[in-house]
Amino acid sequence: MKFCPQCGTQLDDAAVVCTNCGANLAPQAPVYAAPVIPAYDHTAEFTPQEISDGKVFGLAIYLLGFIGVIIALLGSRDNKYVAFHIRTWLKLEIVAVISLILLIIPFLGWIACPICLFILFILQIICFFNVCNGKAIDPAIIRGFGFLK
Repeated sequence: MKFCPQCGTQLDDAAVVCTNCGANLAPQAPVYAAPVIPAYDHTAEFTPQEISDGKVFGLAIYLLGFIGVIIALLGSRDNKYVAFHIRTWLKLEIVAVISLILLIIPFLGWIACPICLFILFILQIICFFNVCNGKAIDPAIIRGFGFLK
């Protein structure tokens, strides 16, 4: 004998529906959630061939700075993966230039500006390792900035 989980009525073992309240007694199939991909992870937007072809140029962007961007633009003009990392590097550089404005503020700005530039340097290192791993992930602090999409 089994009992209804809703109302507690005693039912036959073969019952699929409760005769008292109409509750479904059939075992439910497990529901699996789809994997959650964060909105700032753009790796799935690129083909493995694009990632493979653009890795060296992506590494050059973060290692050589402006010269690396020029090399990447000349060597891999149509690669979307490289274009993503060029935009990411440009965002980091724009934020670095803006953080230099903090130097105008005496004492507090002189402390805050080097801290901001150090954080941006760490973000460039993280981006470099993302390229090594074939990822296209927006860096943590600048992912909320809407310019250069």
